[in-house]
Amino acid sequence: MTVLSDTRALGSNADAAAAATGTTARVWEALRSVRDPELDTDVVSLDFVAAVDVSDSRVAHVELRLPTYFCAPNFAFLMVADAHDVVSAAAGVVRADVVLIDHFASDAINAGVAARAGFVTSMAGTEVGEAVAELDELRRTFTERALMAGTDLVVRPLMRAGATPEQVATMTLGEAVESSGASDDLRRLRARRRELGIPSEDSDPLVVDPTGRTVGVDALPLHLRKARSYQVGVDANTSICRGQLAARYGV
Repeated sequence: MTVLSDTRALGSNADAAAAATGTTARVWEALRSVRDPELDTDVVSLDFVAAVDVSDSRVAHVELRLPTYFCAPNFAFLMVADAHDVVSAAAGVVRADVVLIDHFASDAINAGVAARAGFVTSMAGTEVGEAVAELDELRRTFTERALMAGTDLVVRPLMRAGATPEQVATMTLGEAVESSGASDDLRRLRARRRELGIPSEDSDPLVVDPTGRTVGVDALPLHLRKARSYQVGVDANTSICRGQLAARYGV
């Protein structure tokens, strides 16, 4: 009887370990949907995820890290809150424990996210100072910038391949697929448009401003210069952040 009980216990432990392994993989995949709002890149690709551990009781513990001790607390809060949401929703997770480490406002951010208190309440009485607003508008602002940067990534190759301004100004998303082939950049551009409530079907215009208005051929050169400037900024900031993270953590 003792041997049988031990065998059953070993089998149960093995099943729990296997389940935890599968859940861990799903947590990592879920974290790929969490973006640094300024860099428009997911936290896994940026190496902002320091650790993921799923216990046998299916509690998912996630540690996030940032390039510097003083990274903007509003961006940090958004990433921790988004990570908490997607990890909590991952299949097999009973409870999520998502924390930011090595940051001057980590205690306030971690407590606020765990309590779902919002940014304003979480920052009250901290060294950050009084936050005057929640972060919905900030998120939208950076999604609009990501839309502009994404436009550059999609349109510039088309024009290098010979597309004229007149063709680009009247091109649809579906025609862009036919011209350049389905790409990660085009899929990401569609995703940012959906987040902003801008139509993103094949029949919709390729080049629109952040409000969803079509950009005509006369306004196209200035619009594309702005789009390029946003993408250059994203590239530069991403390079800086990667370098700082590598220097800080040796990754």
